[in-house]
Amino acid sequence: MTIAIKTRFDFSLDNPTDVILQFEAAEIPEQVILSANTVLTCGNDCARVPAHEAIGERVLVRAEGRFEVEYDATVDVRRLTPDLAGLAQLSPHDLPGDPLEYLLDSRYCPADRLQSFVEDEFGGTSGGDRALAIRDWIAKHFTYEPGSSTATTTALDTFVERRGICRDYAHVLITLARASTIPARYVSCFAPGVTPPDFHAVAEVFLADETTPGGGAWYILDATGMAEPHETVKIGVGRDAADVSFLTSFGPSNFGDKSVEVARKA
Repeated sequence: MTIAIKTRFDFSLDNPTDVILQFEAAEIPEQVILSANTVLTCGNDCARVPAHEAIGERVLVRAEGRFEVEYDATVDVRRLTPDLAGLAQLSPHDLPGDPLEYLLDSRYCPADRLQSFVEDEFGGTSGGDRALAIRDWIAKHFTYEPGSSTATTTALDTFVERRGICRDYAHVLITLARASTIPARYVSCFAPGVTPPDFHAVAEVFLADETTPGGGAWYILDATGMAEPHETVKIGVGRDAADVSFLTSFGPSNFGDKSVEVARKA
């Protein structure tokens, strides 16, 4: 699936301030960047560093005043999307090193607080069946409501309120998966089905890979129902939203306008 992306946003800084930006599609085997163009106020003076898990890049900026970002890309998504039903989960001692950190609590995902809930609600399921049951439970019980959460809202807050946006849906799915001893991570992304159009967030769970005996792989799940795995363009991954925010400012900043357009190309 070929996806066309166009995004613009700006912000202003009253004083010289350090900022981290992460907004570009990642160049990884499951998606190929056919074309890309980035225009930043800082020109060539911004520094680039690998992002979490070396998926995508972070742009490090020290700026003052108005800062503008323009990004256009065409991406060919080549991700395999098997049915998760029946996929086994791997015991912690059988996991590769990298997925282990995604069993642990993080800033927005206090999994240990919900261990009793997942056993009461999803007992008798495991692996892919458990992950799908969690996704479907969130979709049934939660209301998608822009403006209902803030940058400090945790998965536990959302679990109680039963409402939120994509960020909150992803955090709850990740938290319930980790509480089920399934590694889960946060994915910032672009997807053509997102309404209203914006940067999007989904979850990934680590389960057995049927094509590799004894191996595992990451699989996308979106409890909002807006993003399909075969046409989701990854920007970055992390423990939760704190690792992959498209803008992190180490000082006061004033966000201006933002537009995100994502479309399928024939």
